Amino acid sequence: MALSKKQSAENTHLNKIIELDGNYGEAGGALVRVALALSALTGQEFKVTKIRSGRKDSGLKAQHLTAIKTLKELCHAETNEVQMGSTELWFKPGKIKKGIYDVDIGTAGSITLLLQALILPSLFAPGKVTFNITGGTCGKWQASVDYLQNILLPYLHRFVEKIEIKILRRGYYPKGLGSIRLEISPRFNLHKYESFSALRDELPFKIQKILLLEQGKLEQIRGIVNVSSELQEKDVGDRIKNAALGGLKQYNVPANIRVEYAKAESIGGEVLVWGIFSAGGKVDYDNPVILAGDALIEPQKSSEEIGKEAAGELKKQIDAGAAVEYHLADQLIQFMGLLPGSQMKAGEVSKHAQTNMYVVEKFLPVGFKIEKNIVSVEEKE
Repeated sequence: MALSKKQSAENTHLNKIIELDGNYGEAGGALVRVALALSALTGQEFKVTKIRSGRKDSGLKAQHLTAIKTLKELCHAETNEVQMGSTELWFKPGKIKKGIYDVDIGTAGSITLLLQALILPSLFAPGKVTFNITGGTCGKWQASVDYLQNILLPYLHRFVEKIEIKILRRGYYPKGLGSIRLEISPRFNLHKYESFSALRDELPFKIQKILLLEQGKLEQIRGIVNVSSELQEKDVGDRIKNAALGGLKQYNVPANIRVEYAKAESIGGEVLVWGIFSAGGKVDYDNPVILAGDALIEPQKSSEEIGKEAAGELKKQIDAGAAVEYHLADQLIQFMGLLPGSQMKAGEVSKHAQTNMYVVEKFLPVGFKIEKNIVSVEEKE
């Protein structure tokens, strides 16, 4: 049977070894993580050079090595020999499998950065996938596990029967040793399709596109302050909560911020606040508008400053008229690539987001456009 022009183009796209420039865009580790995720899902082999070459500590870091090791188990992959500081990676995936994976990142290595490489392929596994991960639950230059749980996961429910993350133990810098369990029960089994292309062709007919263009009306504010138990005596959590609520009272909507004191190996914590918006008086649970702001607990900042900082971050997103805050925009790019026709209006389109677009366009026959902070993705002709 003759192949259509689209199928022929896609087969050509899928059969070549993809070459990536690790120095592209923000030239950080996200490029490697997103490439690993898409390679495992699509079955495409890739090679990346000049990994993090513009950084002071260039090359692969511990969390990248952990991602590579875990994905080798998840999808029977082959790689070149890599170690701390390696600037080249070759990765050839096999078939994704279900199962339980126990992962220890070591110290306060970011759990969420690791999951950036693991979640996407696991959504299409042939059965339930469980990750038990030890590492850092929040820290600088990363989304926290609370952010993943409350802000990102609501957008991923469309792909699965169930996705749930449980925080079993908090892990703060520098010792980390936090613990989480992520369970994914897939809705689509990649193995039941003739190819990844066949699955990808079906997805837009079975799943709602990601359409986030209007902010809508703010209905409520929620939040969580998680603090190591050593700080309870000084009421640090409650002081942060009250400062955040004070910074957001102008919106005159119901607000509930929970305070959690936790035993941890190091002193630390974080505040995360988010607003939930409606359109026409209803919250769209397929495409929810959730904007967030956060702040880390740091010794040089007062509790009041930390609470105000998180509130200020949320206010900034609301005042920008965004439907997606910029950290979330970074993370949604790889999922939008599976659903051509998706669009989102971000508060800001960061270099991270643009780098992720570069990677997605290498693995999938789609093209991204940015116009006035509106990001759209379409099928390539």
